[in-house]
Amino acid sequence: MIFNKYKSLLILACAGVLMTSCNEDQWDLPVTEEIPLTSGTADLSTFVAIGNSLTAGYTDGALFMASQNNSFPNLLSQKFAMAGGGAFTQPWTNDNIGGLLLGGFKIQEPRLYFTGAGLARLDADPTNEISNVIQGPYNNMGVPGAKSFHLLANGYGNVGGVPLGLANPYYARMASSPNASMLEDARAMNASFFSLWIGSNDVLSYSIAGGSGVNQTGNFDPSTYGQADITDPNVFASVYNTLLDGLTSGGAQGVVMNIPNVSTIPYFTSVPYNPVPLDAATAAQLNGAFAGYNAGLLQVESFGLITAEERMDRTITFVEGDNAVTIVDDYLTDLSGFGLPSYRQATDSDLIVLLSSTFIGTTVGGNPQLINGVSVPLEDKWVLTSDEVTEVKMAVASYNQTIASLANTYGVAMIDANAIMQQLHDTGISFDEFNMSSDLIFGMTFSLDGIHLTARGNAFMANEVMRAIDQQYGSNFVQSGNLLKAADYTTFYPESLR
Repeated sequence: MIFNKYKSLLILACAGVLMTSCNEDQWDLPVTEEIPLTSGTADLSTFVAIGNSLTAGYTDGALFMASQNNSFPNLLSQKFAMAGGGAFTQPWTNDNIGGLLLGGFKIQEPRLYFTGAGLARLDADPTNEISNVIQGPYNNMGVPGAKSFHLLANGYGNVGGVPLGLANPYYARMASSPNASMLEDARAMNASFFSLWIGSNDVLSYSIAGGSGVNQTGNFDPSTYGQADITDPNVFASVYNTLLDGLTSGGAQGVVMNIPNVSTIPYFTSVPYNPVPLDAATAAQLNGAFAGYNAGLLQVESFGLITAEERMDRTITFVEGDNAVTIVDDYLTDLSGFGLPSYRQATDSDLIVLLSSTFIGTTVGGNPQLINGVSVPLEDKWVLTSDEVTEVKMAVASYNQTIASLANTYGVAMIDANAIMQQLHDTGISFDEFNMSSDLIFGMTFSLDGIHLTARGNAFMANEVMRAIDQQYGSNFVQSGNLLKAADYTTFYPESLR
C-alpha cells in the first residue's frame, strides 16, 4: 500500500510539469564525464630517477624486491605510462630477504620485520652478490648511502673499491662500468623527465652516528670527508648546480625534492629523553653516586671556569618518577684537568637515536651498579645533542635554500619535503581515509628502520610529485583522478614475505 501511494504521487508529479513526459531517464543519476589524463607540457616518455635510498625504495632497513616495486619512482612510472611514459627499469634484487654479499660474505643485513612485540632481522641469508654485476644504466638510479658529491664520483661503483670504503656496494652491482659516475649513467638514459632527491645523507650519516663525525663546513674538499661527516654547504651548492646542469642539458624537465630535518623522523623522535623510571630509594642512591661530581662543578664555578648556567646544566639529579638519561657532551667546557668528565642529563632539545632503546638500561659487564644511560652516561654515538642538532639544521637550511634557488634557475618543479615531514611530525596528514604521521610503525609513513618510507609513504610522495607536475607543467593527474590510493599500499612487510 505504501509503495502504491508513492507510485501514484510520482505519476501525478510527472503529469503536472508543463505537460512534459515522464520517463525512466529523468530519474537516472547525473553522469560524470571522465576527464582524460594529459601530461601537459611535460614529456614523460623517458623517466629517470636519481638519488639515494629514498629513491631506490629502501625500506625496513634493506633493499628487496617488494620495496623496489613500491619505490616512489616505480609507482610514478606506472602513472606516467598512462600519459606517454615508456619502460622503467630498476636494478632488481633477487628476493624479499634484503642484504648484500661480497665474495660470499655478508656485508649488509637482511630486512627488519615486526614480531608483534618488537623488531627483528629476518633469519635468512642474503643472496645478492654484488660482484655479480647487473650492468646498467637504469631508469631508477637510486643508490642507498649516496651523498650529493657521490653522484659525480667516478669509480663509486667499482666492486674492488667496496672493501676499502671507496665505492658503494649498491652502485657496484648496477654501474654501467667500474669507472662510471651516477650522473653519467643517468645522463646515458637520455631522460626526457627526471626526479632528483639527494642531500639527506649529507647530514643523516652524521646524525645517525650521534654527531660523532665532523662538521666539514669550511672544508671544500669532499675527498677528505669521513663517512659520518656533514657536507660543506658550498660543496653541496656546487655539486647540486652540476647535477641540474647535467640533467637538463639535453632539454629534460624534472622535479626536485628538498631535505627534511632529522628532528622530524622517528629514528630521532621515538626514544624520549627521559625514559628512566626510578623509585625514591634508587633515585637517592644515584644522587649519592653523583654527589662528588656535582660538588666539583660548584668548585670550578667558584674559580670562574664555568658559569652558573653551565654548572646547573651539568648538575645530575634524579627524582622519583621519569628521569632523563645521563650523557656525554663534548660541547661542554673541558674540565678533565680537574677530574671532571663532560657529563649532563639530556633535555628535550637532545635527540636520542632509535638504536639506543636496546642499550639504555643494560649493565656494564653484568654489574648491577653500572647501568648504561643512568649511572654510566651514554656515549656520543647514542645521542644527537642540542648543539649537534643546531649544526644539522643550519646545514639543512643552507642545502634547502640552494635547492629552491636552483630549481627556480633551471625551471624545474620542487617539492618541499621538509615542510611535509614537519607537518607529519606536528599534526599528521590525511591520505584518503588514513591519518599519516611520523610515529614509528603505527604512523604508517615511516618503515621499521625509522628513516625510510613505507609503501604507503612512497605512494603519498608519488602523489606529491604528480601534484607538482600538474602545477609546473600543466598536467592533470589530480583532476583526472589518477592519484594513487592509500588503501592499495601496505605500511610494512610481514616476516612471511620472502
